[in-house]
Amino acid sequence: MHILIIEDETELCNSIADGLRMDGYETDMCFDGTLALELCMTEVYDLILLDLNLPGIDGFEILKQFRTMNTSTPVLILSARGQIQDKVEGLDLGANDYLTKPFHFEELEARIRSLTRRSFIQREVCLTCGAISFDTKSRTAFVNNCPLTLTRKESSLLEYFLLHPDRVISQEEMIEHIWDGSVNSFSNSIRVHISSLRKKLRAALGYDPIHNQIGQGYILKEELK
Repeated sequence: MHILIIEDETELCNSIADGLRMDGYETDMCFDGTLALELCMTEVYDLILLDLNLPGIDGFEILKQFRTMNTSTPVLILSARGQIQDKVEGLDLGANDYLTKPFHFEELEARIRSLTRRSFIQREVCLTCGAISFDTKSRTAFVNNCPLTLTRKESSLLEYFLLHPDRVISQEEMIEHIWDGSVNSFSNSIRVHISSLRKKLRAALGYDPIHNQIGQGYILKEELK
């Protein structure tokens, strides 16, 4: 996952980049509006974080020009401008989300997860990891091209794991994206559904692709040859 951070506050930009790199994202940084527009037009990114008050060209103009040639890459505006008019203008110009400064990094992480998950579901009809595949339109799972019968919750779990392979996913993250906050991190519901999904995958694959990282969460890994 490759993210471009356009932010003229150097300390904030570095802080965001460091945090996202720790999360496993690749990041490029840009502190100037003119250079930022050039990067947007010439490089390929999975997500753009865009400040509005920039030297050279402001964020709204960058967004306006970028959307004339690219309508699919998610753009998340990060701005101290909290007026409703600014938010409306940003969204009308094609931004996918708007986060007002100051913000908690955890909220930024959640917004990024939401935007990138939505983008991948739109672009990738079939998600794969090794012998496992998942058709996001028919909501059907396969192992070695053979259908795998899953419950609705198990399908959502597998889809989310396939969207984030080789990354530890915490129970809190699963609650946010799969349970919609209807359970808490102390609930046994998550463990029960994951256990059932692992059992089905293990029976079909001959090994368990989901590993429990004690105190951290779960990670989906392809079998090593």
